[in-house]
Amino acid sequence: MSEVYSGAIDKGLEGVVACTTGISSIVDATLCYCGYTIEDLAANSTFEEVVFLLWNKRLPNRNELEKFTSELRTLQFLDPQFVELLKKLPAENVHPMSWLRTATSMLSLWDRNTQLDTPEGRKNVAINLVAKMGLLVTAFSRMREKKEVVAPKKDRSTAWNFLYTLTGEEPSESLVKDFDVCLVLHADHELNCSAFAARVTASSLSDIYSSVVSAIGALKGPLHGGANEQVMRMLKDKVKETSLAPTWVRRALDNKEKIMGFGHRVYKNGDPRAKILRDMSKRLCSQIGQPQWYEMSDIIDQTVRNEKGLLPNVDFYSASVYYSMKIPLDLYTPIFAVSRVSGWLAHAFEQYANNRIYRPRGEWTGATGLKWKPLSER
Repeated sequence: MSEVYSGAIDKGLEGVVACTTGISSIVDATLCYCGYTIEDLAANSTFEEVVFLLWNKRLPNRNELEKFTSELRTLQFLDPQFVELLKKLPAENVHPMSWLRTATSMLSLWDRNTQLDTPEGRKNVAINLVAKMGLLVTAFSRMREKKEVVAPKKDRSTAWNFLYTLTGEEPSESLVKDFDVCLVLHADHELNCSAFAARVTASSLSDIYSSVVSAIGALKGPLHGGANEQVMRMLKDKVKETSLAPTWVRRALDNKEKIMGFGHRVYKNGDPRAKILRDMSKRLCSQIGQPQWYEMSDIIDQTVRNEKGLLPNVDFYSASVYYSMKIPLDLYTPIFAVSRVSGWLAHAFEQYANNRIYRPRGEWTGATGLKWKPLSER
């Protein structure tokens, strides 16, 4: 072992406490944002109220919420010159998260607050990012379909405008409420991979956009984001029919195949977000006349639970929820970013306020004592 290394190695940093945080906490099967359970917030709060909560660690009063919502809505637009440049980016056969990563980085060039290193300057950048992240995702979707980008309506919520700018059609009140709940459920999740990536970048005192782009890059990985897309592809392309679900899942378990959407590094007694999405999936699949997506999911859920003791995570039922909303499958992870950017920004703020640059060590396992030799002797 290296002389400079004396600690225990924890692969994946599992169980390692890297910082203090007051943003979100996971204790057993309870997820809280700033002390409020996810069940309480999903039932009663809007996404905009949750963003304020994560950034300020308290719920807003009426005037504060109105002011904050107004600031967000004022910034819910994309500069026409910026849109024209976005149109020049490749969109066909491009991973949506790769496009989103590039578009977010480009957005910084239109933000005059980008280089301000004051709390107020960073907060203005953050509001701009939350206001525009959904519009970037829907702009990508429209552009690759050779459709005109739809301008949002400034008197509407983040959830409403996402659904509207995606399709060009005004969404129903009930659909907006369900999608808003999804945004609330995905807003933060303690020190996950992408949040840690955002904090590591912020710890160098780089700018907000750099932190968010780092987080998007981490979320793109299939071990972090993307599982809900794979769940829906599993249901559509492998299981296919409700009657085939019992045989399919048992065969998959016998062959030790990975079934997407189960288990969690932190939750051992169930993901509380999955319970909320399960009920939503059942209702929405029935409403669109395609109950089979929920029925397949339920059979797989019960079988894996009984056979392996594994419980579904947030990705499992969110797949059929988004599918019921007629959202393209490969936009599921970008939607994750539309919500989670609020949490990434909260982590960046917290890092800036109590900073020490991250600099872990690695245990040396390479060769030692080597001597350089001329090319003729190698």
